[in-house]
Amino acid sequence: MAEAFRRAESGTQLLARLEGRSSLKNLEPYLFAEEGSPVHGDVVEFHGPEGTGKTEMLYHLIARCIIPKSGGGLEVEVMFIDTDYHFDMLRLVTILENRLTQRTEEMIKQCLGRLFLVNCNSSTQLLLTLYSLENMFCIHPSLCLLILDSVSAFYWIDRSNGGESLNLQEMNLKKCANFLEKLMREHHLALFATTQTLMQKSTNSAESFFPSKLQHETDMDYRPYLCKSWQQMVTHRVFFFKQCSSGNGKGFTIVSCHLKRNNVVKRSFSVAECGVQF
Repeated sequence: MAEAFRRAESGTQLLARLEGRSSLKNLEPYLFAEEGSPVHGDVVEFHGPEGTGKTEMLYHLIARCIIPKSGGGLEVEVMFIDTDYHFDMLRLVTILENRLTQRTEEMIKQCLGRLFLVNCNSSTQLLLTLYSLENMFCIHPSLCLLILDSVSAFYWIDRSNGGESLNLQEMNLKKCANFLEKLMREHHLALFATTQTLMQKSTNSAESFFPSKLQHETDMDYRPYLCKSWQQMVTHRVFFFKQCSSGNGKGFTIVSCHLKRNNVVKRSFSVAECGVQF
């Protein structure tokens, strides 16, 4: 029966592909180390400790997507998967109210109608959710961006449940990563995901998921700890830092690197009532 359902959906999936997804290359140029990013299939990881502006940056990107073109946005749909239960709808509404030229209740509702919010409380539920959402990407050709906040939320739980077996510890995340890669490829989506700083870098680690240029130009305290299936699918990694010299505590720095092209850029931004400002 499941196979029959997949066959029945193939026509819808084909139409969605033929219609094509809107480009996201103007989503936020200051966020990337090269022009024209992100493109369909890109996987962007926001990495950093709590309080470094990652969630505010996600609100910024969501607002850019769901605001209509007449108001300077992209007018595309966004799927937000919240595993940390940190999503603040009132904060997003505040940002929209500050950016929209027409600040009517109806306009706010139209914008929020382009946002789909899902909560997950375990890696198993996350995996099942991803499977269940595939049909939604088929029937919503304007759904261009998938956000996962965060992909590292269940790291310690899975590690405990897996016992001493690394394969069992990483099993669900590997399945999630593999299926996410399939979604990105087949439905021409872009994925933004956050990860927390849980590990200090190892001085003798031979793992290299890190651009050599970035290693030489910055002293980054970074050590990959998620499964290799996830590490290998990431195309851009953006590191978030809080500026110590910032008097109001709202100043932040990002170091953005394109992992395939080895390009690196460093930027500063602040967070105000209207959201992120570069």
